Amino acid sequence: MDVKKIAGLLGIALVLFFVIAQPGQAANLVGNILTFLRTSAEAVITFVSNVFNG
Repeated sequence: MDVKKIAGLLGIALVLFFVIAQPGQAANLVGNILTFLRTSAEAVITFVSNVFNG
């Protein structure tokens, strides 16, 4: 079996275990990640807008 495939399966198993064992904390983590991504996207949009409009 490929090492990359084994690592992927272990990663999926770890995520599933975390979601099943502590669903509240898993939901908070996903919310934090989405907030970070949204804030980052807004910063990039602001930067690009200022470059082309400034």
